[in-house]
Amino acid sequence: MTRHPRHSLPRAFGAAGLALATAAHADDAPGRPDFGLCRSEAAIDGYLAGLPIDGDRATAPTEITARELTALRAGEYELTGDAEARRADQRLAAGRLHYASRTQTAQAEGDVRYQDRGLLVAAARADADLGRDATTLQAARYQLLGTRSDGTPSRGNGSAAKARIEGGDGKQVTYLEDVTFSTCDPDNRDWEITAREMTLDQATGGGAARGMRLRFKDTTLLALPYASFPIDDRRRSGFLLPSTRGGSNGGFDLALPYYLNLAPDYDATLTPRVVSDRGFMAGGEFRWLGERQRGVASATWMPDDREADRSRFSYSLRHSASLNPNFFVVSDLNRVSDPRYFEDFGDGLTAAATSLLPSSAYLHGRAAWWNLSFGGDDIEVTDPRIGAAAEPYRRLPRFTLDVDYPLGEYLRVGVRGEAVSFDKDDYLDDTGARVDVVTGRRYDVTPYVAFPFERAFGYLRPEFAFRETRYALDGAREDSPSRGTPVTSVDAGLFFDRPARLFGTDLRQTLEPRLFYLRVPYRDQDDLPLFDTQELTFSFAQLFRLNRFTGPDRQVDANQATLALTTRLLDDAAGNEWLRLSFGQLRYFDDQRVQLPGIAPTDFDGSDYAAELDFGPSDRWRFIWSQLYDPDRDRTDLSAFRVQHRFGERGVANLAYRFRRDLLEQVDASTAFPLSERTRLVARWNWSLRDRRTLEALAGLEFGDCCYAFRILGRHYVRNVEGDTANAIFLELELKGLGSLGRRSEDFLRRAILGYR
Repeated sequence: MTRHPRHSLPRAFGAAGLALATAAHADDAPGRPDFGLCRSEAAIDGYLAGLPIDGDRATAPTEITARELTALRAGEYELTGDAEARRADQRLAAGRLHYASRTQTAQAEGDVRYQDRGLLVAAARADADLGRDATTLQAARYQLLGTRSDGTPSRGNGSAAKARIEGGDGKQVTYLEDVTFSTCDPDNRDWEITAREMTLDQATGGGAARGMRLRFKDTTLLALPYASFPIDDRRRSGFLLPSTRGGSNGGFDLALPYYLNLAPDYDATLTPRVVSDRGFMAGGEFRWLGERQRGVASATWMPDDREADRSRFSYSLRHSASLNPNFFVVSDLNRVSDPRYFEDFGDGLTAAATSLLPSSAYLHGRAAWWNLSFGGDDIEVTDPRIGAAAEPYRRLPRFTLDVDYPLGEYLRVGVRGEAVSFDKDDYLDDTGARVDVVTGRRYDVTPYVAFPFERAFGYLRPEFAFRETRYALDGAREDSPSRGTPVTSVDAGLFFDRPARLFGTDLRQTLEPRLFYLRVPYRDQDDLPLFDTQELTFSFAQLFRLNRFTGPDRQVDANQATLALTTRLLDDAAGNEWLRLSFGQLRYFDDQRVQLPGIAPTDFDGSDYAAELDFGPSDRWRFIWSQLYDPDRDRTDLSAFRVQHRFGERGVANLAYRFRRDLLEQVDASTAFPLSERTRLVARWNWSLRDRRTLEALAGLEFGDCCYAFRILGRHYVRNVEGDTANAIFLELELKGLGSLGRRSEDFLRRAILGYR
């Protein structure tokens, strides 16, 4: 074996294929491409497992081996018979290897193979000028190895009639002729990028191509006389793949994003968009990311919506910044031009049903025993049915403080406090009369002392508090009402467990009784305003709350106890929870006198019975059920269940039922059903039993092959709060590892079909 530390023949062979693949991956969708239907990407024979994946090539020695080594003349050698050169992670093998040390040149012929940590190359011939660090490959085929920056395996292969790689002086430029690239199996290239000429500059991270075409099957999807693109993880400005969709609400919709790489820590995307029935919309997004802050600002503007006969806009700003280990800032500001913006430009039933659009900005602080915040909230009404009288108040400024300080194992003291100013514009009622809105400030403080006793077998947590709430009002009959009341609670629970066995699996069953007592004397609160307070929807969790109202404007009067029981089945080996079943009820010892305006006091002996079940014996099955039963009226107030079954590699089916008395009753069924290894039926049907109508229905097919996927969806949905409907069609062609053409529907399907993947 001959060692020659200056021998650098293999250095440049990796540039051509690796750079091209990185360019193709530059516009990947955020999700990881699924290449599960591909065969092993055996584009080239001769892959050698076990080569190092690290090491300094510049200082590593080169090991040259062959069956026969012939010294032709001084400093000139010819190696034949399994000739091979290795350096660090690089390997070059050929039938014949000719090396001249005087001229620093080398030639390899006969089944030339090159491999490193990221690339495998086969060529008919390789010529290297080591002095000028230049290498020329003839009839080269390449295959990617290694992993991408996001941790996924690199995939891609292609060819070049000729490749010349020039290095030295810190540069490395690759010139390619008649080059191709694809992530498909080499013998079944459903899509392919071709170019007459291509230049790849490793130093700048950029590439350029002439005569570039993107082909799918036998159809050219994109043809460009000239194109530039990134070849590594460094970002470059340029067009992204367009997005399209069509439907009865707006017509054909085309968006063509342009990405701007402005600086290493911020960038932008400009998105011109044409909606055929409405007009032109301009959109944009600006992102920034620093060591201690990050944010996204986005906006859209349509100067003339032909259907609405007005301009439309939206904007959003999300920002977070860490000031130090204890303080940080979070902002989430949103605004739309009118209450029907989401109806016309939203992407689903959830967006169309958005009634309130919140905005907030806060400075937060936290440590081991305290939390505070200072900022404000504003809520925009985005439901045309909500009148000015029901418009929420602005809370600006708002200050909160929570302190919970341990003075020993069995003693904690603390305070929960809030100071907030409420504001709201005056408005005209239905008769045209001006309504003067009550505004003002509210101060709410609750000091408390607790005596927790906690052990493995159970716990006892008594707490004694006093809640004081004061107001300074403008426009009210009384400008400074107040309320003060003691709040006493005791929370106690026990834990029992025993071995159990179910379906051949060793389990542990627990029995967890819980008692929660709450005592709050009655205080007349009719003179207090209602700024941000509503009654919570009753549920199992509310059995253990100190107040059934969301805000301090009302503090419930209570002399009540909750009795609840929970049992669980735990897998001893895996530690996961198979089953959780909970049941409980509130028992009232006094009438419930504190109510919202217009609601009479109640004298029930007990609340609804509340039950919850979560049963998941395996990764294939999951059943969730909730029930509220009113014993006084002998009726069900709420019933909801959801069952999910996963089958095969990619199959899932969901069935859900939702009922809330006097509000809704719905059935929701969805599935992603494999028809074959490559084809899935996707469908959802959301039916309102109460209204006897479809809220949302979609059906479609998705065909996935090794390197591409095609989705076609038809959708019928309720598009606004009045119940008007619309139809839409989604078409998407995903070229895996490159991007998608058409309307990206994968995220939409994830929201519509629980468990879709």
